Amino acid sequence: MTKNQNSQKQWFCLGFQNATLIASKITNYEPLTAEEIRAVIISAIAMYAAFSLMIPDTSGSEWKYRGDVIRYYPRCSPLSVCAVPPSLLYSLLKKSTAVFSFRSEIQKKSIMVNFTVDEIRKIMDKKHNIRIIASAKAGEARATDTRKDEQERCITIKSTAISMYFEMSAADMAFIKQEKEKGECGFLINLIDSPGHVDFSSEVTAALRVTDGALVVVDCVSGVCVQTETVLRQAIAERIKPILFMNKMDRALLELQLDQEELYQTFQRVVENVNVIIATYCDDEGPMGVVRVDPTDGSVGFGSGLHGWAFSLKQFADMYALKFGVDVDKLMKKFWGENFFNPKTKKWSKSKAEDNKRSFCMYVLDPIYKVFDAIMNFKKEDTDKLLEKLEIKSKLTYDELQQEGKPLMKAVMRNWLPAGDAMFLMIVVHLPSPVTAQKYRSEMLYEGPFDDAACVAMKNCDPNGPLMMYVSKMVPTSDKGRFYAFGRVFSGRIGTGMKCRIMGPNYTPGKKEDLYEKPIQRSILMMGRYIEAIEDVPCGNICGLVGVDQFLVKTGTITTFKEAHNLKVMKFSVSPVVRVAVEPKNPSDLPKLVEGLKRLSKSDPMVQCFTEESGEHIIAGAGELHLEICLKDLEEDHAQIPLKKSDPVVSYRETVISESSQMCLSKSPNKHNRLFMRAVPMPDGLPEDIDRGDVSPKDDFKVRGRYLADKYEYDITEARKIWCFGPDTNGPNILMDCTKGVQYLNEIKDSVVAGFQWATKEGVMCDENLRGIRFNIYDVTLHTDAIHRGGGQIIPTARRVLYACILTASPRLMEPVYLVEIQCPENAVGGIYGVLNRRRGHVFEESQVVGTPMFHVKAYLPVNESFGFTADLRSNTGGQAFPQCVFDHWQIMQGDPLDGTSKAYTILQETKKRKGLKESLPDLSSYLDKL
Repeated sequence: MTKNQNSQKQWFCLGFQNATLIASKITNYEPLTAEEIRAVIISAIAMYAAFSLMIPDTSGSEWKYRGDVIRYYPRCSPLSVCAVPPSLLYSLLKKSTAVFSFRSEIQKKSIMVNFTVDEIRKIMDKKHNIRIIASAKAGEARATDTRKDEQERCITIKSTAISMYFEMSAADMAFIKQEKEKGECGFLINLIDSPGHVDFSSEVTAALRVTDGALVVVDCVSGVCVQTETVLRQAIAERIKPILFMNKMDRALLELQLDQEELYQTFQRVVENVNVIIATYCDDEGPMGVVRVDPTDGSVGFGSGLHGWAFSLKQFADMYALKFGVDVDKLMKKFWGENFFNPKTKKWSKSKAEDNKRSFCMYVLDPIYKVFDAIMNFKKEDTDKLLEKLEIKSKLTYDELQQEGKPLMKAVMRNWLPAGDAMFLMIVVHLPSPVTAQKYRSEMLYEGPFDDAACVAMKNCDPNGPLMMYVSKMVPTSDKGRFYAFGRVFSGRIGTGMKCRIMGPNYTPGKKEDLYEKPIQRSILMMGRYIEAIEDVPCGNICGLVGVDQFLVKTGTITTFKEAHNLKVMKFSVSPVVRVAVEPKNPSDLPKLVEGLKRLSKSDPMVQCFTEESGEHIIAGAGELHLEICLKDLEEDHAQIPLKKSDPVVSYRETVISESSQMCLSKSPNKHNRLFMRAVPMPDGLPEDIDRGDVSPKDDFKVRGRYLADKYEYDITEARKIWCFGPDTNGPNILMDCTKGVQYLNEIKDSVVAGFQWATKEGVMCDENLRGIRFNIYDVTLHTDAIHRGGGQIIPTARRVLYACILTASPRLMEPVYLVEIQCPENAVGGIYGVLNRRRGHVFEESQVVGTPMFHVKAYLPVNESFGFTADLRSNTGGQAFPQCVFDHWQIMQGDPLDGTSKAYTILQETKKRKGLKESLPDLSSYLDKL
């Protein structure tokens, strides 16, 4: 076929009956029949899916690339070969497709083009379910790991969205309890693959904001780890319903060779641990109701992602229900827990006896163990019998049947218990649709009154209501420096050309700050590494927007409702406590670095980029790995210049441990105004409540006052007179008005608040943020003439008196601390203690993983001592210890930072030197005045 000069450079390759005839029709622009169009579409999807991931077809066919045409040569097939340009394919697609968006049936959210689904499935089921990944690469191909470093490191770094359409059988539809449209059995599932490493928890937070359900994957051998708890806590805080999948069953059977009862006990422990975490953070009487994972209702899956097989109790109950004529629900309840069956008497029992066996082991694990035993021990006759009995021999290809050992086992298990079917059933039955989820999520997300038009439309997931969309992250485009705004439509619909109000996180209703009214340039569907332009997106779906990145830094709200309030800003479970300074190797590249830092700040939900007073450019991240990835992105993508990087350093906090020893007075520069204040440390737990948002400047002052009085024994009158929180108006320090009958006080309030924000942002000792301090204003003496008590007089005075309060209240430094979870064999535990002791860490929990030789060790480790910790730990344990570090809390450092002999003093001086500050200690007389 000759090359069409008007086509694009990349061509799709199709293989189907009568391809030559269709190719000639296309070349001559002759009309195609509906059947021929269908053939083109189906083949294009099947072939493109395989080629786009550079995966050879498993039948032995091959792809060849010559010039501008990629051709597909099928082996042992009568099909002809042809090539079609994508531009033409797209026009064919537009003629034969229809956009649909049934709200209740969108599982979580999404909108897609509806092809002739039955025929697509017939072809693509020969690949891997709705086959985006070829069978040979299932478990290894990384379809949603779109970055090169993700594929090299075998970890997920950025969350990636992909939308898939599935249909469900009528029998399975009966298990769905939530609202569903009559006669519909199709589901759009929007899957967001998010990272598992604790350093990238901010990506998980961004993904959770736009989803309604979470599939939590746990290693069944290692069990629940620190990151499992982190993501579950985040999910429940966002009112996301979790379901559980226990992965790596192949390890339990092949490596550890656990017997059936041991494997059941392992599963039982994981389910219990997950439910304990859920119960800790979720109230059964809350808006989501009772949230727990339970194998007997099918919300727990088991399997092996690497080998591509999985099941829930529903699959096995379906098999036995046909055989025994028993109800599926009853069987599922019998297949878990203390249920034992005696095959001789055919009776059930609640206790173990000699002649009975646990039902889960007998009916679920036993068939799997028999398959593994026959194949892995090369028992050919037994294997053939099992394949006939399980009715999967006909599903295997000739090549697969000739294999033996692990390759045959993978093929058999994948065909007998396909992972896609089990996961699809779990997701559709147990995770809520947008219509269900938004009923209980909207009030938690919306900052405004719950009865206004925007919140009501969000609750009802109303496509005809005002538009409300939350942008949770920015995704880099192929155009350098530009981003897609990725987010979720909660109500109304958004489309190309629609004029919207783009509201940043600092927008206040009624004001124009952080507000832009602009048209949407283009709306797109995100499909892994690809995007597809779509006309409009109704509520319940996620999408990307082009052009919005000019007006938002990281996140924001998009609406058409003039009185709309913002959707709440996301709270991250980790803090950017590790910093590194960067500068260009060539000083003339400084403008490129500054621009690159702006782009980096956009591309990552949590990274902070700022400039110190000394002129240093600082990047702050969650940990060593997060910083390493950010620096790589900055050097190679955003700035594209060689960089000089400092060693990583840690951010600290300044606090006090006692009340100010005296009433602190500072006079204004003109000596006509006096401020009297004291500093008091906050009670334990209050700074954390403020960080979590349990105590917030946006709360009603009476409700907040009652909470502080009840929980922390604050005087309720004073607790209602909190002027502000700081730094950044929401930090863990408060300014409280304890005055009585002072004139002109409200006139200087803004100036005192400005001084408070300044002081809490840059502390007196080393310009670090303050934490956990309450400042009480006791008295104010002001000049009667307003011109003598303006901002220029009051702001610096407020800062000076706050600094004096800190210096008279036993100031201390606080350092961030990691919770470290280490897994290792018993003989390596001693090495762990040695490494932690050298680094000021301490172990607070040690336990053996039941049924395995592995030990779980939990410890606290100061972040400052964590650099190179993983390498040091592995060298001291012969590479047998595997640590996970996650930020846990702030801890007061031992020793007075103003005492020249303490460790805190050394860190204080190092920090001041790095920031270019005066190395001398702060002098109280510079801030404290006398009457």
